[in-house]
Amino acid sequence: MNSPRGRLFVISAPSGGGKTSLTRALVPRLHARGHEAAISVSYTTRAPRSGEQDGVHYHFVDETRFLAMIEAGEFLEHAQVFGRRYGTGRTATETQLAQGVDLMLDIDWQGAQQVRRQLQDVISVFILPPSVAELRRRLQGRGQDDAETVEHRMAEARAEMSHYKEYDYLIVNRDFEQALDELAALFIAPRLSLGPQAARHAGLIGALLA
Repeated sequence: MNSPRGRLFVISAPSGGGKTSLTRALVPRLHARGHEAAISVSYTTRAPRSGEQDGVHYHFVDETRFLAMIEAGEFLEHAQVFGRRYGTGRTATETQLAQGVDLMLDIDWQGAQQVRRQLQDVISVFILPPSVAELRRRLQGRGQDDAETVEHRMAEARAEMSHYKEYDYLIVNRDFEQALDELAALFIAPRLSLGPQAARHAGLIGALLA
C-alpha cells in the first residue's frame, strides 16, 4: 500500500518563542511513533557558520544562483533578511510530501502568506511566548545582544505576533513539554481519521468483521 501524501505545516513564532527548539524536538518524537516528519532545509546566500553542513542545515548558494532560482520559479517562498536571502525549494518540498513525509516550514508570516497563495491544504501553526516578561528574558538570556538590540528584537517580535490570526492553530509555549505534546497532536490526529486508518488497517478490519 502506498503511503498517504504528507502534509505541509507552516510554523511561525517571534524570535524567542521557542519554535526552533520545539520543531527539533518534535521530529524524533514523531519518528518514535512511526510517523515520518522532517524540517524543510532552506536555501540561503549567507556563509555557513561553524559546524553547519551544506544540505543538512541549509543549502548554501551564492547570490547569482539564488536570483536565477527566483527567476525560474523554483521557490515556494523567499525573503531577504539582513542582506541575506532565504528560500524554500519547490521541488524538494513536493518530493518529500509525495513520499508521505509531513514537512515543517520554519518561516515567518510573510513566507507563510506566500506559501498559502501557491498551495492548498497548508496547515499553519503560530507559537506564542507566555508573557512579555518571559519573551524579554529569553531574548536577554542569549547573552549576545546589548539592551538596544534586545528592545529592537522585542519590537520585531510584536510585529510578528500581530499576524497570529492568519494561522489555523495557536500554541502558547509556557511549558515546553506541554507545548511539544500539543504540537505533536496536530500531526498525529489527522492520521487517525477514518479514511487513512481504514486503508491502513484494511486487513485487520476484514478479519474482525469476517
